[in-house]
Amino acid sequence: PLPPQAITAGFFYHSARLCRGGYRTVKHQQGVFIHPNSSLFELQPRWVLYHELVFTTKEFMRQVLEIESSWLLEVAPHYYQAKELEDGSARKMP
Repeated sequence: PLPPQAITAGFFYHSARLCRGGYRTVKHQQGVFIHPNSSLFELQPRWVLYHELVFTTKEFMRQVLEIESSWLLEVAPHYYQAKELEDGSARKMP
């Protein structure tokens, strides 16, 4: 199997971070949710990568993978700035 960093290199533009009330895509701040059929649905990792978005009752991410925010800057410094990827883990989460 591919290491998660390799998948991050290919799908870096499909990233989202956990926020109050769900997830937001990193670049466009679009509200998205992990699909209920996903094994990560109840785990709610802080940073995720997804393969596709499907709109039913909400905008759902499918084929979701937990990632580290640092991987995004590592594989796509031309696309992301460090301030976009600051991990607010010191702040209180919802």
